[in-house]
Amino acid sequence: MEKRSYNYSAWTKGIFSEAVTVTNMGKGKLVFLAGIGAEDENGPRGNIRHKGDFIAQCNYAYDKIKRALAANGSSLRDAVKMTVYVTDIRYRLDWAKCSGENFAGETVPSQTLLGISQLAFPEMMIEIDVTAVARE
Repeated sequence: MEKRSYNYSAWTKGIFSEAVTVTNMGKGKLVFLAGIGAEDENGPRGNIRHKGDFIAQCNYAYDKIKRALAANGSSLRDAVKMTVYVTDIRYRLDWAKCSGENFAGETVPSQTLLGISQLAFPEMMIEIDVTAVARE
C-alpha cells in the first residue's frame, strides 16, 4: 500500500494536504479530498471568492473538486462519500440544486449535510469533503 499527499494551492503547503491517495490495494485507488470551499486557490491564504453568494461559492467548490479529482485520475462519478458543511442550513435547497447540476445525471454518492456555525474563514459559506475510489 502506498500513500501520497498533494497540495494544489501554494498557501496550503505545511498546513494540510488537499488530497491524499492510497494505491497498491488491488485495482483501485482511494482519493481523499480535504474540505474544499471558496478559498481562492491562486490568492493569499484566507482570500474567499464570491463573498455572500452561496450558489457561486458552491459552484466554485465543485469546480475545484472536479479538478482535484481529475488530477488524481478520478471524477465525481467515482465519489463514494461526501460530507457537506454549510454555515446556514436554510441554504440546503440551494446546495441540493448546485450539487445536482454539478453531478449532471451521475449517481450521487452517500452524503451527509451538516449545518455548522462557522468554517475556516468567516466568509466561507460551504465546504465539502470527498472520498472517491478510482480505477487504476
